[in-house]
Amino acid sequence: MPQSEELPLALVVDDDEVFRNRLCRAFSERRWEAESVIDGESALAFAQERSPDLVTLDLRMPGRGGLDIIQELRAIDSSMTIIVLTGYASIPTAISAVKKGADHYLSKPADADQILNAYEALRRLNTDATEVPETVPSLARVEWEHMQRVITDCDGNISQAARLLGIHRRSLQRKLSKFPPAR
Repeated sequence: MPQSEELPLALVVDDDEVFRNRLCRAFSERRWEAESVIDGESALAFAQERSPDLVTLDLRMPGRGGLDIIQELRAIDSSMTIIVLTGYASIPTAISAVKKGADHYLSKPADADQILNAYEALRRLNTDATEVPETVPSLARVEWEHMQRVITDCDGNISQAARLLGIHRRSLQRKLSKFPPAR
C-alpha cells in the first residue's frame, strides 16, 4: 500500500486475543489501519501516542475495564469515536458508558461491519449537527408561524388557540391581522 495514502486508524481494546485479531483483520480488509491492545492502560498509552479515529473498548477486562478509561480517552482526543463492546449487555451499563463519554454501545459478537456502520452513522450525525444554516427566520416570523400552527391544530378556533398560547383572544387577532413578518 502506498505510504501517501493515510488510512483511518482503529484501536481494538479487548482481552480476548482471538476476537481482537479477527476484528483487526476485518478492519484491515475494509481499508482501515488497525492496532490492538489487551488492557486499558495500554489503550491510554496508544491513544496518547497515535490518537486513533475509532476505539472499540471491551467493557470487562483485567485491570481497568472499558468504562474506567472512557473519560481519559475523551480527554486525550475529544474527536475520537468510542464504541463500547460487551458480552454482558444491559441498559444500565449502556447508559453508564454513554454518560461517561462513549459514542455508542454494541453487544458482542459485534462484527466489523456493525462497528463501521455505527461509526459512519455517528460521523454523519456529527457532520449534520455542525452545519450552520445560511439564514435563520426572525423571531417575529417564528412567533407568527407558531401561532399559525396552533390555530391550525385548534381547527381555526381563535379562542381555544389564544388559551393554549396564553394570550388574550384580541391580542392574538391583532397579531394575526398584520402581514407575516419577513424571514
